[in-house]
Amino acid sequence: MGGDDSEASEIKTEEENSTRRSSGCVTEDEDDDDQERKIELGPQFTLKEQLEKDKDDESLRRWKEQLLGSVDLNAVGDAESLEPDVKIISLAIKSPGRPDIVLSIPENGKPRGLWFTLKEGSKYRLQFTFQVSKNIVSGLRYTNTVWKTGVKVDSSKEMIGTLGPQAEPYMHEMPEETTPSGMFARGTYSAKTKFVDDDNKCYLEINYTFDIRKDWQ
Repeated sequence: MGGDDSEASEIKTEEENSTRRSSGCVTEDEDDDDQERKIELGPQFTLKEQLEKDKDDESLRRWKEQLLGSVDLNAVGDAESLEPDVKIISLAIKSPGRPDIVLSIPENGKPRGLWFTLKEGSKYRLQFTFQVSKNIVSGLRYTNTVWKTGVKVDSSKEMIGTLGPQAEPYMHEMPEETTPSGMFARGTYSAKTKFVDDDNKCYLEINYTFDIRKDWQ
């Protein structure tokens, strides 16, 4: 019995190592609960196969209709692809009484210089515009970590959801937040934002800097 336990442990360790190797976005900052949420994935199907299979299963048919609608295979990229593709198009910072700050996302995920400035003590929301193509993306989520003078000061995550490919971009708005205020809150911050799915595939990692100041500038 002890031999069976040892063999099972070795198999489990190899599966965990394999999962880590397959990820395009594992870093030292990855949370323990993200490790726990990794699951055994079943067979993958192309979008075309997804639409054709299980036509006699009423519940699955309704679920696919709700997720995919009347998807046009010619308008969502390679419908024969097993992998979805998610492209983050832009980020908007929305604050009451002010024009939105719309930031384009560089292809390399590395904005040059200071990316934006926030006023201390101000309320704001983040809104992402992104495109899903080729296949269904499962459990797309956003994570963000912020540092000041090398010390981690904030970490947040948001589940965006499971989404089907479509020609029109999606928009997702984050809950309202308030910037910190006071002399010690003002200054320059560095941050890392990631968009990852349930398979731990990383679609974008953005490393950037921003300021919190006495006023919008």
